[in-house]
Amino acid sequence: MANKDVIDLAKKIVELDLLRDQIYESFAEAAGERADELLRRVQNSQRVV
Repeated sequence: MANKDVIDLAKKIVELDLLRDQIYESFAEAAGERADELLRRVQNSQRVV
């Protein structure tokens, strides 16, 4: 894989991480003090394919 492709992938990872943070902040505000518990339950209920 070319250097440019690697750098582009790294940039995408950073963008996704920032988006994840924004989504989590919105979720945590909406879910309140039980946000972590709710997220854990949803994560545990997801099947890995």
